Amino acid sequence: MVRRPPATRPAGLFTDTEPETKSRPAAYQLNIDGGSRGNPGPASYGVVVRNERGEIVAKLKKYIGRTTNNVAEYYGLIAALDYAQSNGLRSLRVESDSELLVRQMRGHYKVKSADLRPLFERARKMAQTFEAFRIDHVYRAQNSEADALANEALDETARRSGPAVALKPENADKPTVSPDNAPRKLRAQYRDGSLHLLEPLDLPENTEVEIVLRLRTKR
Repeated sequence: MVRRPPATRPAGLFTDTEPETKSRPAAYQLNIDGGSRGNPGPASYGVVVRNERGEIVAKLKKYIGRTTNNVAEYYGLIAALDYAQSNGLRSLRVESDSELLVRQMRGHYKVKSADLRPLFERARKMAQTFEAFRIDHVYRAQNSEADALANEALDETARRSGPAVALKPENADKPTVSPDNAPRKLRAQYRDGSLHLLEPLDLPENTEVEIVLRLRTKR
């Protein structure tokens, strides 16, 4: 009887364990976070980049407009990967407190959301360009610096439109209503085929608004 060697599963880019190689470059650690106030609502991301010695070499943060927590998490991942590509990093370890994002990137969860699918595809293709890549889930306490950056980006924008609230409340599964999302009444006039505001509206660039028309007859 001929004994066959046990079958081995080929190592993949997003598997839980990666084979050790002597030529593998030291990994950079990138902590990412994204969130939305209101979900959907004003959103941002934060990224902290550490070199192989654990030293912080870059901090990234950006307000990205109105979207959901999950979309903001993917924007943070893509921003981190873009930084790594632009700076010639070859080996990455990404940490995120979004279990959904991590499990989708590892192939454990399917990406059913139409909003997340193109972001997932882009992030996956970018990740495949590195010599070594892995992504791990961490708790929020271990991701506090990236979380703080995301809050800073959102606070800097929110100061122009209203008071700030916590980016990720403890009861994160339930949507929250934030002051900067509260309905506002504005006076406008329709003329020459366009709707013209009769008072200033201070909003961030690319902000989407919903208009409810209530006609008033001049007396």
